[in-house]
Amino acid sequence: MTIRVLIADDHGVVAEGLRNLIEAQADMKVIALVEDGREAVRRAMESSPDVVLMDIGMPVLNGTEATRIIRERRPQTRVIMLSAYTDPVHVYRALQAGASGYIAKKSVAREVVEAIRKAHEGRRHLSGQLTENLIDHVVHKAAPDEPLQRLSSRERQVLQMLAEGHSIAKIAETLYLSPKTVETYRARMMQKLDISDFASLVRFAIQQGVTPLE
Repeated sequence: MTIRVLIADDHGVVAEGLRNLIEAQADMKVIALVEDGREAVRRAMESSPDVVLMDIGMPVLNGTEATRIIRERRPQTRVIMLSAYTDPVHVYRALQAGASGYIAKKSVAREVVEAIRKAHEGRRHLSGQLTENLIDHVVHKAAPDEPLQRLSSRERQVLQMLAEGHSIAKIAETLYLSPKTVETYRARMMQKLDISDFASLVRFAIQQGVTPLE
């Protein structure tokens, strides 16, 4: 059986490298390349891939939120997160969102291929020395006290687009909301996070890795 793979990465060179690697495998096929999280969700719903290779830091909708949506709407599709971030917080968020694996971008090619096959079989894969039992422990232990958990998925989507400089009107159009609803989300987030000004809200989003902006 051929494993159908969707690649979501806004770095063209990385995406092409992954495509070449996967197409070289007799049991794998790349069905699409996309450059942002919202497009990844759309193509996953349209094309029904077996596995999605998802970059964590993408514009419009980051990889973690895109993973959460894909897994909620199409749980049979497995997602493997690709990231330059190796800290526990990013790994934890990805696994909580439903990712089957988490691979550091510096990993060797054979690990990517191995992770795809394991995910397709319903197994987990994490870069490094962690065993599957330890991964399961991380997934099921009590969530750490992190501010982002206070926000809903929709609020996090609005937060990312605000931090990326999109206007209220553009956010409303993209998320199929009214401008007033977007403004309500913004005010609610600031209240939940105890943030009093917009600049601090943007700074918070960047510090928390909600947006790929450095």
